[in-house]
Amino acid sequence: MSDSLAPAEPGVQEFEATVESIDGRAVTLSETYFYPEGGGQPADRGTLGGVPVEDVQAGADAVVHTLADAPGFGVGDEVAGVVDDDFRTYCMRAHTASHVLYGAGRRLLDDLGYGGFGITPEKVRVDFETTTAIDDGVLVDLERLVNRTVWDSRAVSWEQVPVEEARADGDVAFNTRTEEGVMADAETVRVVAIDGWDTAACGGTHVSNTREIGPVTVLDRSNPGEGLTRVEFAVGSGGIDRRADTHRAARSAAAELGVAVDDLPDAAGRVADERDELADRVASLREELLVGRLRALPAVERDGDRWLVGDVSGFDANAVGEAAQSLVADAGGPDAPATVAAVGAGDAPFVVVASDGGVDAGDVVDRVTDEFGGGGGGSPRFAQGGGLQGDPESVVSFLRDG
Repeated sequence: MSDSLAPAEPGVQEFEATVESIDGRAVTLSETYFYPEGGGQPADRGTLGGVPVEDVQAGADAVVHTLADAPGFGVGDEVAGVVDDDFRTYCMRAHTASHVLYGAGRRLLDDLGYGGFGITPEKVRVDFETTTAIDDGVLVDLERLVNRTVWDSRAVSWEQVPVEEARADGDVAFNTRTEEGVMADAETVRVVAIDGWDTAACGGTHVSNTREIGPVTVLDRSNPGEGLTRVEFAVGSGGIDRRADTHRAARSAAAELGVAVDDLPDAAGRVADERDELADRVASLREELLVGRLRALPAVERDGDRWLVGDVSGFDANAVGEAAQSLVADAGGPDAPATVAAVGAGDAPFVVVASDGGVDAGDVVDRVTDEFGGGGGGSPRFAQGGGLQGDPESVVSFLRDG
């Protein structure tokens, strides 16, 4: 035999079969109900002749069961196969849930295509090909439709359909990375239908009714490749725990804000607005503080011009540059600086020079970088250098001494 009987009869989880071949730990049987890894669904777990099954793969002519240890039985023996009920049931629920999710996608997403699917013990993924941006609102709607379909208790069925008939049916979804490869040499393809909701070519194991899936929790989305959006979800205890954690967090946040859970969006919006206002106020105060620091820098006379030269460590170089230029541009009166030269420390020590045009700021920065390394440049009225190899005090002394 070459195919597993698991997809056709997923409820069979204990069986007996004749051993047809043994190659080390690799065993083939006259028939098997172990599901071999494929199509995004992992291989079944369980035991064969009492020996744990480590892996199951579909070979060219038979399903190969790889055991954890060398078997104690021989070719021609009858052995008992026991499929791990918990893991099989989880995979059936998860696989059917992925079809339900795709059916929800049919109703919410434009230009929909099926880009892939996969089950792990923690979560399940479906890759959508769609031009619709799957934002948080769409994720919530997908989850709502999936759980509505679970609640609706829709029948799930499967049958072998001629390949050409399946291809001609526009309602049948295909995973082009797996199913079309199988269909290339096949006369029929297995089609799984969820009554009134979704139809797809699929070789996996499924529950017989959507109510058997249980609650589904959408976890997140990502972009695994161009034109694809991956939606991940949890089925079973993981999803239940995740939903409880989310509910707990929402109630805790509501309590902190002194509002009901339903009022969280409005309350969060108000907090965000207040945060933005405070951030703007802090930025404004910091700018005022910086201008004050620049005005308070020690003055030095250079060629008849008044320079303000000093250390302004603790501020961003770009912010210092903007403030220095505004100070020179807005200055007036006999004490107005013609040039501001400010030095700052940090991971990349810097110097900024703003001038009213009487001094070439670019030349000043060039002299500093020639002396202390680093690089920079600018115009006659403003220049900036960074990466200086010297402490601010030494750079300030150099600028003061000319």
